[in-house]
Amino acid sequence: MSAAVLNVALVGNPNCGKTALFNRLTGSRQKVANYAGVTVERKAGDIRTASGRLMRLLDLPGAYSLSATSPDEAITRDVCLGRMAGEQRPDLLVCVADATNLRLHLRFVLEVRALGLPMILALNMCDAAARRGIVIDRAKLEAALGVPVVETVAVRADGVGTLLSQIDGALPPPPSKRPAGDLHAEVRRLIADAVSMPRRTAVIDDALDRWALHPVFGLAILSVVMFLIFQAVFTWAAPLQDGIDTLINGSADWLRTVLPDNTLRSLLVEGVLVGTGSVIVFLPQILLLFLFILILEESGYLPRAAFLLDRLMVGAGLTGRSFIPLLSSFACAVPGIMAARTIQDPRDRLATILVAPLMTCSARLPVYALLIGAFIPQQTVAGIFNLQGLVLFALYVAGIVSALAVAYTMKLIRRDTIEHALLLELPSYRVPHVQDVLIGLWERASIFLKRVGGIILTLTVLLWFLSTYPVAPVGFAGPAIDYSFAGRIGHAMEAVFAPIGFNWQICIALVPGLAAREVAVSSLATVYALSAAADDAAGQLLPLIAAQWSLATALSLIVWYVFAPQCVSTLAVIRRETGSWKIVAIAAGYLFALAYGASFITFRIASALS
Repeated sequence: MSAAVLNVALVGNPNCGKTALFNRLTGSRQKVANYAGVTVERKAGDIRTASGRLMRLLDLPGAYSLSATSPDEAITRDVCLGRMAGEQRPDLLVCVADATNLRLHLRFVLEVRALGLPMILALNMCDAAARRGIVIDRAKLEAALGVPVVETVAVRADGVGTLLSQIDGALPPPPSKRPAGDLHAEVRRLIADAVSMPRRTAVIDDALDRWALHPVFGLAILSVVMFLIFQAVFTWAAPLQDGIDTLINGSADWLRTVLPDNTLRSLLVEGVLVGTGSVIVFLPQILLLFLFILILEESGYLPRAAFLLDRLMVGAGLTGRSFIPLLSSFACAVPGIMAARTIQDPRDRLATILVAPLMTCSARLPVYALLIGAFIPQQTVAGIFNLQGLVLFALYVAGIVSALAVAYTMKLIRRDTIEHALLLELPSYRVPHVQDVLIGLWERASIFLKRVGGIILTLTVLLWFLSTYPVAPVGFAGPAIDYSFAGRIGHAMEAVFAPIGFNWQICIALVPGLAAREVAVSSLATVYALSAAADDAAGQLLPLIAAQWSLATALSLIVWYVFAPQCVSTLAVIRRETGSWKIVAIAAGYLFALAYGASFITFRIASALS
């Protein structure tokens, strides 16, 4: 790192708007969420100031104290103290505090000041504080703390100018290292001298919380919200999916007419378009699901949901703090497992990591949508609810119930009798910021399309090759794909999976699905396209499986994906977060056993009833 580059670190409590400030300063497209623990690792970005000065800005994980009780707090502590390997100690600390909640945030400010590093205090959300009638005497606070104090509004383009000017000037002198006495008493003194607050909480927060945190009505509201989300995922996405499907099928038909019937046409149509297109068609549903999750995050509702579910989760061997990592796992188990770093108790954290793969990640959604679309009729229940949406909601509930059951079993095994008190900050309600929501959706769409254009395309083309070669000799009895490498592998695996109703085509799809679950859909599309007797049958995966599979097989496969071991990246992050291959083996083993056992029971019962 050149000496001319100023190393600046943003620190602060969770929910202070630190990452939003980082995005505003650097133009970086980091995820912004209104709950603790979204930033589980530091993020860096370079900025050039008006004077031409180059700065490296670090966004460190949110921390309540430098006396670390969780891995993310340890990262912040170690960077600030210069203990992080490969990371330069900051030249300047920008401590971000929520101006509407200084009673909590000033305690951490005092801890940071005691480090004796050059420091600036950024009072963020000053607009929200003014609307609540909070008056902060900035000059008095600055004099009392002995550090520069500036006001910021991270969500506004003109809300960081003063901070930038302060950073661009001469470094402030390091504050004196005052002994850390009674920090709570010091905070009370600062509040009394420099802050005038008409009330501790906003009127609208109190009014909403009377309903949202009610032990009965609150749970009812949460249930209705989640139910409506999954109804919307199927209902609202249908027109967009139909448009994408029409475009893909039209492109495939066009290629069939302009290209001769040869290997290149087979690769482009059955390998690329049919394979990757069968996954892309589910992008509208995935984005809709993320839209609702982002809105709930931005609004400040998710910590309240964690508070509501704490009693239920404690009974199952978890805590309310597990709720947010588990909810993150609905997107992908990888960030969900990483977010478990915010859980202080090691055993609670391990339990959360082990059950996170049972949450229904977005990669399962294409598989669920395919099977539900093929075997569940499009009809309404009670004249209002979409039956397919009800089934999807039931699958998500099944994942949640399974996670709680597994956590409860682990609790019995470890004989845990320790009380797990939940101390959780409830941020003010906020209107979701459109820019942050759009950034989140763009990130999710980019990640999904990169997977389609990267690992999914690669595996789909590889599967096309394995399903095409070696070419069957003249006079070979049966479909040519049976002679291929894939056909032979699938038929060999069928002996293991036949008791749960899986045919050889499904067995083939399970193998690349270990790399990315979505590949299971593209794999089935490729295999059935190459198995089709006529071109007009190729690419129409949904009617093909509806005609060839029994309902018992479809239900068995759905249940398999509720429990089946996660993709390789999930197992890799479990290894990284726990440092134990034994834990990885336990996770993969119990998930496979659950998946096989549940699918076996489902297939046998469904077969007997059909």
